[in-house]
Amino acid sequence: MNFLGYALELFTFDNLLWLTIGSVVGSILGALPGMSATTGIAIFLPVTFGLEPVTGLITLAAIYVNASFGGNITAVLINTPGTDDSLFMTIDGYPMTVRGEGLKAIGVTTFSAFIGGIVGGLALLFIAPPLAQIAIKFGPVELFLTTMMGIVIIVGLSKENMLKGLASASLGLLCSVVGYDGITGKSRFNFGIHEIYDELPLLPVVLGLFAVSQVLIMVSEDQESIAIDNSSMKGSPFLSAKDHLHILGANVRSAIIGTLVGIIPAAGTTVAAGISYNLTKKLDPHPETFGKGNERGLACVSAANNGVVGGSLVPLLTLGIPGNGTSALFLGGLLIHGLAPGLQLFTASADVAYGLIFGLLLSNVFILIIGLFGAPLYARVTIIPKSVLIPVVGAFCVLGAFTYRNLIFDIYLILFFGFIGFYMIKGNFSMAPFVLAFVLGKTSEINLRRALALYGADMWTALLKPIPLLLLTVNIVFLVSPFWGDIKKLFKKS
Repeated sequence: MNFLGYALELFTFDNLLWLTIGSVVGSILGALPGMSATTGIAIFLPVTFGLEPVTGLITLAAIYVNASFGGNITAVLINTPGTDDSLFMTIDGYPMTVRGEGLKAIGVTTFSAFIGGIVGGLALLFIAPPLAQIAIKFGPVELFLTTMMGIVIIVGLSKENMLKGLASASLGLLCSVVGYDGITGKSRFNFGIHEIYDELPLLPVVLGLFAVSQVLIMVSEDQESIAIDNSSMKGSPFLSAKDHLHILGANVRSAIIGTLVGIIPAAGTTVAAGISYNLTKKLDPHPETFGKGNERGLACVSAANNGVVGGSLVPLLTLGIPGNGTSALFLGGLLIHGLAPGLQLFTASADVAYGLIFGLLLSNVFILIIGLFGAPLYARVTIIPKSVLIPVVGAFCVLGAFTYRNLIFDIYLILFFGFIGFYMIKGNFSMAPFVLAFVLGKTSEINLRRALALYGADMWTALLKPIPLLLLTVNIVFLVSPFWGDIKKLFKKS
């Protein structure tokens, strides 16, 4: 395979120009609440029709890669996830900013996202077909057990305060069942409100919990800016060799997890980030520092999120099965140019297929450029007086909520969840369990009911097959591992 030749073909003026445009547009859309990679690809699909196939597809790849990263910046600096992909960035990223390490936090999330993207891209390049063959075997049972990994992780995240963690998760599960029933198609628990007939929309809920609640916190506190000592401009986003070594293991491990989870249809970044965060916390010598600005905690979710990008394109390019909503739009980009996923794409149109993959890898370089060289500018947000920042962030929240579905109702929705988030923060309730349960609750329920309808009394037979048995074992390990230290102590006493 002439990999070098396909890679060198990328370095034309048109390809590099559109790669740059896609990267910049993706980063901006990712950072703006309410916007996402899906929005960017939808906007640029008609534009790419007039371009050469390789040029058009690497433009979409650049938008996808950099939008997945762009939301990290606002999540880390002002606790406002630009996209739902960057939810977990707020857990350890924002506390780093508050204690005056805004530049370092941007550096950590930038390098980690780069590593995640590269690992995902290399998986797409070298091991796409065999991995896709495994993903195609995932039915309702396997998908249920995969999403359950994300929900079981709640136990680990809540170990320090189990009652509050489970209360937060229970509220998330209750919110997830609002709207249509995925099996019967009937709407439920909507209280006669037509705007939530189908579901409680994810982005307004998330913006309310994380962003609006933070605006209310800023209003209630006397600080002049986000950073406690106005020193978030100190340091550098360029990490030292020691810092890189400190987060290297978490980065590589989480990038691989993100890639594998991305390959599984409908699993997505929430599962990848949750599994990576929980595992990194378990392996860290100081797990009590997670949620308080732990660098590995930020690194692992950044790497996992961008690993999902490459992973989600594996089943798409090899089998025509989109791994998530954004890659489904990517399928539209292929079809526009008369290309069909599958073996023929890698043989008859090998120049396009491998050009796209190398374009995806090159797009990750722009993460470093945009993240590291723009960091001093971004970090200035944390020393802007709150009298200026509060109305600006509030306006972006309102705009993001409205543009998601173009409904005024969603503005009221973010205010409602903003107050819930405010009192959760004041009451020391973690919002991570809520988000995991809310995002994965409906998917888990649908796949469980499909599995029960399909297998009925033979459900145990289905669970004893190799893949379900492996996934069930992983779930049990995740469930028991938070208490392993306590279990060993009990055995020692006895």
